[in-house]
Amino acid sequence: MQRAIFRSLHLFLSIPIIGYIYSPFDKLPSYAPLTRYVFFPLIAFSGLWMWKGHLVRRLFAKRRA
Repeated sequence: MQRAIFRSLHLFLSIPIIGYIYSPFDKLPSYAPLTRYVFFPLIAFSGLWMWKGHLVRRLFAKRRA
């Protein structure tokens, strides 16, 4: 269930990135900071979590026990 949530979040947040890449150059300044500093880091985090999140969970599970 958690993986499905992160996958949906990852796909939903990629929509502004696609718009950033394919939009006309004169419209980029209006949403470039939001795309660079909000959407892209969230996409990177969700992608890394889907890829290596099991190791992070295992690391914290050993510390709590």
